[in-house]
Amino acid sequence: MTRRLHHNYAANRLEDGFWRADWLETIRTESPRMREVYEKVKSVAPTKTTVLLQGDTGVGKGNIAKLIHQHSSRKDGPFVHVHCGTLPDTLVESELFGYEKGAFTGAEKRKLGRFDSAQKGTIFLDEINTISTALQIKLLQVLQDHIFQRVGGETSIEADVRVIAAANANLRELSTEGEFRRDLYYRLSVFPIEIPALADRREDIPHLIQSFIQRFNYVFSKEIHTVDPQVVQALQRYPWPGNIREMENLLERAYILETTSVLCPESFPQEIMSDAGSAAEVVLDASLPLATVRKQALEHIESQYLKELLTLHQGRLNRAALTAGVTTRQLHKLLTKYNLHKEDFKPPSSVRHKPSS
Repeated sequence: MTRRLHHNYAANRLEDGFWRADWLETIRTESPRMREVYEKVKSVAPTKTTVLLQGDTGVGKGNIAKLIHQHSSRKDGPFVHVHCGTLPDTLVESELFGYEKGAFTGAEKRKLGRFDSAQKGTIFLDEINTISTALQIKLLQVLQDHIFQRVGGETSIEADVRVIAAANANLRELSTEGEFRRDLYYRLSVFPIEIPALADRREDIPHLIQSFIQRFNYVFSKEIHTVDPQVVQALQRYPWPGNIREMENLLERAYILETTSVLCPESFPQEIMSDAGSAAEVVLDASLPLATVRKQALEHIESQYLKELLTLHQGRLNRAALTAGVTTRQLHKLLTKYNLHKEDFKPPSSVRHKPSS
């Protein structure tokens, strides 16, 4: 436990230093799309403007939010990350705005919320597309009037907080379909930034590998100096359905297993190092648009990945979601999309059978 806390502390220290680092090192990229992202970050960071980050789960929206905060006038204030998708609907409001004593059963004393904690700083509302309509109205008040009320309270509290929001779904489409308030969408999307998937910026993979290795060297007090070229080639072939978050988890596992100063293929899962980890199994139809072929390939990989994931964890969704770096709610949606059922992946001994008559 103590060692784990030390690792977390070391990682946080390194992370804070990284995001305060010189721009040229922080924004190193070979991807034209990421260069465009960083140019937008440079422009908006010094302002007070609300920012909306959009992109798939795991693309690094949290990192971009930290980058904006650490290069703003609020960099010495708190950065408060709220993962809306992991909070039950009944708790999101009290978590964000706090509550007064007696607001509900069990509220024995006043509790400050995340907006209180973020005063003079930045609050990052991740997966904002998951919040309820009622909470959307309260958040709209914060953005319009810069005030909020605690649950069970009537006093208006000034919100001296910059809001950065992130969504892993298209908020414009959700607002058009009536699933997300259009007025809130307009308030949030003053300055939208779309972050590309890792599969769309493969030229950055070698640099990202080195960045993670340097971080792990610091955190784990271990020295790995080089990466086997076969590893780099394999990771550049892999489709990365979980994006940068999946890459970080995969590299950390391999780093821990590695016993030499070179990160070797043997420390990685065999399916990653082989051609099976690529989209080679997908039959490509050159008569189709590239976007359609890419979508088909990604869906094939996602489906196979989910089957392997559920097999590994024997249908336990909480553990599977943790490994995949997604919420259980997101995992449920993916299983529904591909018509997969957790019961099909449980070991035979755990499946209950009705007694025969």
